[in-house]
Amino acid sequence: MSGLSEPARVARLARAILSDVMMYHAQEVQRGIEADDLFERLAPELEEAQLYFESRVEAGVARAHNSWNRALVDVLVFRSRHVRSRIW
Repeated sequence: MSGLSEPARVARLARAILSDVMMYHAQEVQRGIEADDLFERLAPELEEAQLYFESRVEAGVARAHNSWNRALVDVLVFRSRHVRSRIW
């Protein structure tokens, strides 16, 4: 089985996976934003999610479009913009 290669589908998969992380770990996301340690706090969950993402997509496509990192910002950070934090 080959991985996803269409950039839009790759980006959609990254957002879907990270939406699940956001849903199942909402309190930790909020605490991480408040304490400015989001990525450290969710490191195990994000690592597992990223490994799953990478197993489903062609590496060159994901890298070329920075799909995972864009989705991290769009899903975890932007959707949490209402959370009070010293970083914004």
